Parts: sequence; structure tokens; C-alpha cells
Amino acid sequence: MKRKSDGQGIQEEKTNAPKKRQKSSAQPEQSPLWPEYFQDLFKTFKAINTVLGFVSTRKQLATTFSVVKSSVESLLKQPLEFSKITELKAILPDLIKFAYIPRNELRVTEDSLKGRRENSPDCSVSGAASTSVAALENEDDHILILEFVDNARGKKTKGNNIVTVSALQPAAVKKLVEKRNKRFHEAISEFLLSESGMVDPVNALKAAAQAHIPVNPSGDGPIIQPSNRQFLGVPDPSNRPSIDGIVTELEKQSWCEGRITDRRTIAAKTALTAVLEPPLSPSIARALLDSRKITTFYCHQVAAIHALAQNKHVIVSTSTASGKSVIYQVPVLRFLEADSSATAIFVYPTKALAQDQKAAMEQLLSTCTSLRDLEVATYDGDTPQELRSEVRETASIIFTNFDMIHASILPQEELWRKFLKNIKLIVVDELHYYSGLFGSHVALILRRLRRVCAAVGNRRILFVSCSATITNPQAHMSKMFGLAPEEVEAITKDGAPSGPKDFLVWNPPHIDEKVPSLGRYSSLAEATGLMRFLMKKGVRVILFCKIRKVCELAMKTLRADLSSEGRFDILERTMPYRGGYSREDRRRIEQDAFNGRLLGVVATNALELGVDIGVLDAVIMLGFPVTIAGFRQQAGRAGRRSRDSLAVLVADSYPIDQYYVAHPEDLFEKSNDDLIIDLESKPLLEAHLQCAAQEMPLSNEDEKYFGALFKEVCESHLVKDHDGWYHTHPEFLPFPSKFISIRGTQEETYAVVNVTKAEPCSGKGSILEEVEITRAIFEIYEGGVFMHQGLTFIVKEVSHDSKIAYVTRADVSWITSPRDFTNIDAVQTYRIKEIRGVTVEIKVFGFFKIRNKVILEAVDLETPTWQRETTGVWIDVPKSLLELFLFKGINPAEAIHAAQHAVLNRFSLAQDLRTECKTAEKEYKMTESKRKRPARLIFYDAIDKGGGVAAKALDHVNQLLRQACNAMECCECNEGCTQCCQSSFCKENNLVCSKLGAHLILKCLLGTEIDPDSVPIQNDVQKSRTVVEAEMVHAIEGVQVETS
Repeated sequence: MKRKSDGQGIQEEKTNAPKKRQKSSAQPEQSPLWPEYFQDLFKTFKAINTVLGFVSTRKQLATTFSVVKSSVESLLKQPLEFSKITELKAILPDLIKFAYIPRNELRVTEDSLKGRRENSPDCSVSGAASTSVAALENEDDHILILEFVDNARGKKTKGNNIVTVSALQPAAVKKLVEKRNKRFHEAISEFLLSESGMVDPVNALKAAAQAHIPVNPSGDGPIIQPSNRQFLGVPDPSNRPSIDGIVTELEKQSWCEGRITDRRTIAAKTALTAVLEPPLSPSIARALLDSRKITTFYCHQVAAIHALAQNKHVIVSTSTASGKSVIYQVPVLRFLEADSSATAIFVYPTKALAQDQKAAMEQLLSTCTSLRDLEVATYDGDTPQELRSEVRETASIIFTNFDMIHASILPQEELWRKFLKNIKLIVVDELHYYSGLFGSHVALILRRLRRVCAAVGNRRILFVSCSATITNPQAHMSKMFGLAPEEVEAITKDGAPSGPKDFLVWNPPHIDEKVPSLGRYSSLAEATGLMRFLMKKGVRVILFCKIRKVCELAMKTLRADLSSEGRFDILERTMPYRGGYSREDRRRIEQDAFNGRLLGVVATNALELGVDIGVLDAVIMLGFPVTIAGFRQQAGRAGRRSRDSLAVLVADSYPIDQYYVAHPEDLFEKSNDDLIIDLESKPLLEAHLQCAAQEMPLSNEDEKYFGALFKEVCESHLVKDHDGWYHTHPEFLPFPSKFISIRGTQEETYAVVNVTKAEPCSGKGSILEEVEITRAIFEIYEGGVFMHQGLTFIVKEVSHDSKIAYVTRADVSWITSPRDFTNIDAVQTYRIKEIRGVTVEIKVFGFFKIRNKVILEAVDLETPTWQRETTGVWIDVPKSLLELFLFKGINPAEAIHAAQHAVLNRFSLAQDLRTECKTAEKEYKMTESKRKRPARLIFYDAIDKGGGVAAKALDHVNQLLRQACNAMECCECNEGCTQCCQSSFCKENNLVCSKLGAHLILKCLLGTEIDPDSVPIQNDVQKSRTVVEAEMVHAIEGVQVETS
């Protein structure tokens, strides 16, 4: 689709803008060509505009309809009809908000309704000066409001969309009123032009207005009953309209105009089947028919089953929902038919996925007459201790994870020896999940497992892996499992059928195309609005959010909007799903989705993996999901059973998202990033060799499992006996696996306890969820708003000693955002450019109350500082370059931040390395900042993960700097992109970025001469400098400069 570029819009403004202010452009008069009805309607709009403009000069005044109505009537000298408001909204639906909201949403503080002054102003929460508190309590739960959605009261901080509260000055109010009048004038003209073929445009307007009559969720109905609005219910999803028809209808909606910037359709694909030879036994064939309705096999299923029959290890990389589980279910049934003592291990990355697949296998076995007595069992951290021995002795198939293999099965191999000796098949599903530091741990655990099985006499194990998003499947499986490439068969030809799939890129437009600095419309509001539209059509939708808080905000928005529309039939079929919910809540939501009860799910990537939650027709991604593989994984959740489907990327305003708006072809044509594991990390290898030696002593023959560094590490860190066997060092005994957490150290958690009907610290109340400490710092503080399943709670008290937060249920319209800072400081130098004891310090010193991106109040807090130490690498920026930045107007914070990401973009293990991301809110403050940061690039190991990743970065620092600098020079972008100096993983969304500054830093660090005259002067008007020259960090005695 063609779009007018921002540059064209700006050029038009410059060309057409009058040099002198003219009354006609500021205060448009009624057109003589308008019917009288529309001229009167314009007078009504101007009166409302005047009243709401006055409200802009007062902080936190409520715009209830009763308040606005009385004020407008005094200006018009005639009654204001309810129907006129709906007609105005039909003309400008995106500008006017006319809806019922919960009464509590008008509160600014929890106790704002208590102790209210008797003679409060007319524009009050109650809307009538004489209304008493007692009367308020007897009123409906919802109240009708009338306001303009562009009624921003204050100034927006550069780099974000949060507006600070400040009453508008008279001149600003006048300008705002004139702008709205002009906009409405244009809208009426456009409406009359579009209805020029109609006999009576007045009747056409009244008909359109029926769709904008607000519904009172309290049950009393609207003031005027709509004459033609009928809720016909939600169409049965099995009989919903086609996706093509729905998208066509969507494109005709006024609120969709200009938003779909790219649409492409992937054509339907027919199934490619093949004949399985030799055929299945009648018992297995019958079980597949009865449990799964399977009578034929896709070509990739046949190829994989045949390869396993030829004793080849198999990796299958085909599309999402292509029947990959059949590939290992059929062989394991064959093994069990041939030998009832055979065993198998199925490994999944999440407990939910393991439970899902266990249920599928149980169903299959229950319909297989020859195998129905066999046991399958889950063996994970939730398995009670008293049941674990029974699982070992009786289960033919266990569903587990690598944490349990590492910490429970291998350390107790003598108890598992019978099971391990009979293993025929080990399945590792979702192989793409295992990369980086975690994947490196898993690769070494697999080598330990193969070694132990071989030692007990089992050298016949076959390995199967599946994934939909691996670029080079054969090479990755070979490296992950320690197998020769020729032993691995990669199956990539996909025989599964698929329905047509539409992909849309949806970009919220600028609030004002002629003033791009005002930002874009809220991507969250647009995504939830699109979700409501689809659900009303009977489309089953999942909305993916990148972080938990956004997931809760999206659910809160859906709850409010569906309630205001009176669509409780849809609301009760919409649920959020994310990590942190109790296991019981998650299972219930999964079951409701699978059974088809749910119409909409709002989720984090907790549902990105292959948990079967039934048929989904559409996926909406709120913001680019960090990686191309993530995008494809999430998009694949829709149309999982061959129906037509829809995937929509709703772009955020951040640079990464806007890059893919401009280059949508990359979403489909760009290859997935290679999955990286590091088998040459000595700290990692030593840790697993200590474990392997405890499982059974090591010898030189074990080098075939652990690689070329094996002997060096054993000689220096393990204990060698007189027969040449290596044993675990005594300091790690008796259980060395307890010293290694393959996912990082388990975080402490805070319990969030609902004490709405009890007193804090009373011992009563119910636990809503448990929150990891690194999240709790930013989400749990006294007075803050905590969200759970789209509902809001106020944090009443936090006990940091007992790690408990007490909350009470409260319907409030604001959210809270912490006021915090994070310092990453070097403490001591052990190697040049390497830091040991890097201090990570986080301090939350207050929070903002925010409603509709407007800061209502800033609250100060006294909270303890969270501090941890880790290992890192740092490089100081020379003073001479800082001086050049100052002279040329280059912001050093932007330059350092971009340079850090440029280096991380070139580092294969970057996902396990962290840096100090710069926050726009702090870096662009107009007042002088007291918090100064040293001018240095700093990288550090993720807290409590270890693994020596920072040390590995130091070993290759010169190469990384050169590669980063080359990438900057070769990249054709102007402001920075993911190919050079921006990162999808940046927690501050790359808002603080200077490609020019980053390039200069990299050149300077590499010793390249910089000609100051060749550096262009920038327009940095920052009044507060947050970066200062870095001071020397104390080095330990004897440290030498490393030249390599």
C-alpha cells in the first residue's frame, strides 16, 4: 500500500502555510453550501470545544456529561440533546470520547471521594456542587463522560509518550480550540462530499450516529435507546466469515485508514502424503485412527520415521502445527510393541508443553490395545519426592526437562540404571529454545547423558529433535548432541497442508501528520481495538505482548472498552495468560482455550511454544517480538488446523518496529539468526566435568564427548588418581550439580497477597502470584498499582524481610510507573578492560501516577537499594573525544549507548551479556541532572547466571570493535538500525541513539585518526549533561596489559 512519507507531509506544510495568521484558517466559518442542520451542529461543536478547552486550564477536572451539558447549554442558550453528541462522534469518532466508565476511574487518589469539600467547583467528580458523599455512594457504578482524546495537558518528554501534568496557558488553549474547530469543519465537508449521492445527508448522519450511542454497563441502558443497533451475538467461530472478507471489511473502517502499510497473502497448500513402509501394526494404526483421526501420513513424517528405522538421528524443521509430534510418537509405540521393557525420555522446554504432550501420549496409549497398560509420567520439579521412585520403576516414558536430567537423573544414575539401559529414544522438542549460555549448558548435559548411557551398555539410543525456526538444522543438532553430521538426517520438506494466511503490518499514524513530534497513536489501544473488531466477527484471537505489564494493561483496556460497549458476552470469553500466574490458573486458561470457550487470549511469549490451545484464527503481535524467529513462531500459532488465518504486527513507535514497517520484506525473506552455543568456555566445561566425574570417574577416552579442552581442564581442576582416572574436586562433593544452575541462580520471589477482605499482616488473604525480585523492584512498592488478570490492586504494605506484598482490590483509572535509576559501576580491575565485582545497583525512589499517558502525580518513596555483583568488561571513552563531542554538539550518552549495542550486535553470546541502557526520560531532561555517569562502554554477565561470557567478550574485544566499526560503515541507514547500532533487546527501545557518535567512539578505540573538520555539527540542545570523564578504576597488584 502506498503511504505518504513524513517528509512529504512536512514539505506540504511549508509550502501551503500562510505567512500571516488569517482568521479563516484559525476560526473556520460555516460553509454557505452546508445544510442548516450541519451549521447548527457546528455551533454545538464549538460550544463543547470551548467548555472542554476551559477544562484544559485546570488540572484533574472531570468531564462528566452532566457537567459539560450544563455549561454548553449556558453558551447555546438552548438544551443540548443527547443525540447531537452521538452525531458529533459519528463525524469525528477518533477525536470524541463519549462513553460510560467506572465511577472509580475519575478518582485521582484512593480517598479522593472522601472528605470532599461541600462547595467544590462545578467541574467536579460528581458533576454537581450540591451532591453529597452519601448520594455518590447510591449512584450507578458507571458514569457518562464527554472529552476529546487529544486533550493532552502538558509537555511530552523527548523520546517517550508520557506527558507531564501542567495546566495549559490561555494562548495554548486558544490554539487547541482553533485546531479542533478547523478539524471538525474539514470533517463535515468530507462527510457531505462522501454522502453527495444521498437524498438526505441528515438522515444518513443520524443513522451513522446510532452506532455511537454509549451503553451503560450498570444495566440501566443508555439515555436514548438505539433504534437500529442490535447485538446479534458472536458468530460461531466454525461458521465465521472468511479472513479475506474480514480484512476487506476492516480496510473500509474509518479508524483503519492509512494504518495497514503492508498486506501479503500466503496461498493455501495441499497436503503431500507418502506411504509408510513397513506399515504400522493393526493395533497402532487403530490407536492413531481412534485418538487422532490419522489414516495417512505427510511426506515429512514418513521420511523421519523411515530415517529412525535406519538407525539415524533425526531433526525435523517444518512449519508450526505440521504434525511433528507423530514423528516420535509412532517410533516409540513400535519400540514398546517390540519390547515392553523399552523406555524413552521426552524433553520439553516448559512444564505446560510437557503436560500437553503427556496428555496426547496417554490418549494414544489408551486406544492401543497392546500398550494400554504401560505407564507414562511427568518427572519435573513439581513431582513429589515420594512418587519419584515409582516413576523410575514403572514409567515407560517420562516427560521431563534438562534441569531434572542435570540435577536429579544423572547424579543418581545408579538408581536410574535400569531405565537408562533400556532407553530407545530421546526426544528434544523445540530445539531452537536452547541457545546461548543455557543452550551451552544443555549441550554438555547431553554429552554427560550419552556417556552414562554408553557406560551402562546402551549405545543404541536414537535422538529426535523438532523445531519450526532453525536455519541450519543438521549442523545445529550435530553440535548440540555431539554427533557426527553424517549421523543426522535433517527433514525440511514440509508435507502438511495449510490454509491461506494473510499478514498485515499495522502502523498507528501520527496524532498529527503535520506535527510528527506529537508521536503516534497508542499501539496498545490500536491492538486491543483490532482484537475487539475480530472477536465480534467470531474470530478466535491471541494478542501477544512482549512483557507482563503490557499484557496486564492490554487486558485492562479490553475489560474497560468491552464493558463500555456492553459486550460482556465477549469479555467473559477473554482471558490473559502469562508467567507468574499460579499453575492452577494457567491450566484452567489452557483448558478453556482448548475447549473453545475462550474467544480471545492476551499472552506473553509463554504461549509462543507449541502448547495446543485449540484452533486460533488470528494472531496480533503488539510490537515486534524481538527476533525474526519469534515473529514467525508467534505468527504460526494461528491457522494451526489448516483453516484460513490472519497474523498482524502492530508496530510500536520505537525505531526497531519502524524499521520493519519500512522493510516488511525482512519479516518474510530474512533468514533466522543462527543459534549459538559455546563449547569452548573453560568455566562451563569445568563445571560439567566436575558433575560428570561424580556420575562416574573420567578417563582420557571421554575426550570424544567433551572436546579438545577436556584434558587441560581435568589436569588443572579435577583430582587424578594413580590409575589415571579423574575425580570430582572435594570442594564440590557430594553433589556438584547443586553448584551449577543451568538457567542461572533461582531468584528470590515476593508473594503478592490479596487482603481486600482482611488486614495486612493478619495472616489472612489469598496469594495472587509470586513475583521475581528483579520484577518486584519495579512493580511492588507502597501506593503503587499492581495488575493481575487485568484487574487493579493497590499495594498497601511491603515487607522486604518476609518478601510479602499486601494488596487490596481497587478500580482505579491510573497506573503507576517507578521513578528509578540503575548504576553499573566498575569496582576493581583484574585484567585490563576486564572488571571483577561489577556493581549493579537499582534504586526506586518514587513513582508516577499515570492516566492516558498523562502524569497526574509524582510520589516519593523510601525503598531499600537492590545491589548485586557480577563480572564485566569496560572500555573508557578518551577525554579528547568527549571534548570533540561537546564542540560538535554530539550527545555522549547517545553515542555510548549506540556503540555498546553495535559491539553486542557482533557478539554471538550477546543474549547472556548486559549493558547499561540509556533512558530517554533521564538523558533528555531539561534541568541539570545530579546523577553523572562515567564515559565508558560497559558489558557484564547477566546477574546470577555466570558462565564467563564477559571474559569471552574480552578475549575477542579487538575483533568485536573492528566488526562493529565495519558494520557501521557498511550500513546505509542514517539514524541507526539493527544491522549496525540498535538492538531488539534494548530495554529502553533504542530511543537514546547516535550512529555518528557511536562510529566515532569505535574509530577512536581502534586508533583510527579522526579529522575534526570532517565531523558534522549536530543540533544537540541538551541542557543537562549526564556523562562525565571516567575515573581510573583500581587494579589489583601485578595486572599486565594484554596485547592480543
